[in-house]
Amino acid sequence: MSRCLLACGLLALAFPLACGGAKPATSAPPAMSPGQPAAAAAPASAAGFTGTVAETMNSGGYTYARLQASGKEDVWIAGNEFPAKTGDALSVQLEMPMENFESKTLNRKFPLIYFVSSVSRGGEASAGSAPQGGLPMAASHAGVPAQAPVEPVAPAPGGMSVADVWAKRVSLAGREVTLRGKVVKVNEAILDRNWLHLQDGSGSAADGTNDITITTDAAAKVGDVVTVKGVLATEKDFGAGYAYKVIVEKAQLSAK
Repeated sequence: MSRCLLACGLLALAFPLACGGAKPATSAPPAMSPGQPAAAAAPASAAGFTGTVAETMNSGGYTYARLQASGKEDVWIAGNEFPAKTGDALSVQLEMPMENFESKTLNRKFPLIYFVSSVSRGGEASAGSAPQGGLPMAASHAGVPAQAPVEPVAPAPGGMSVADVWAKRVSLAGREVTLRGKVVKVNEAILDRNWLHLQDGSGSAADGTNDITITTDAAAKVGDVVTVKGVLATEKDFGAGYAYKVIVEKAQLSAK
């Protein structure tokens, strides 16, 4: 929901979230507690963290939370929206660290934040599934909720169907493709881009060939029928479990 993903590490897929100059942490950069001009050092271990929610907010389909633990510095996490309130005890795996992450929907910059794909409360998972989120999740943008099949959408002039792109993905890798379909899922501003899932009624839900992930700077909402033009990539791995067999990147969108 990457340098994100989702954020979304990714989802930086991601990985809602906006990443202004953010990049994955390569060392233990500072983590900021709200209102503090100086940041404290991040935990040395990225394996896992259990703490109490000191601050939380929802924005753009994601939940942000600042976790506190005795003897440790505060940690900021973000993931697909989940129930949380001050005082809750949460456990997370710190999967995708992002430095200098800016959330435009919150109008706030985080020197260090971790995008997580799951949150456990008392040992039970309560948030997110390994993306597509990032992305993301974490800012997850990997999974599309079960839904009724999309009514067939005719390909754009000179374009291809979703199923055809999947079938010809190897020969199309690195080339510009044109698709027309219905937007069935949106994760906004993860890893400095919007993530859309596009379906046109072709392909099979059983093997995922009915759905293609699109990244774009353009805005769209679930239910929109759009024409997409972008560069197709295969076997794209953003890290932290955000991997895509097929993805159309830096796409331009237009109304049907």
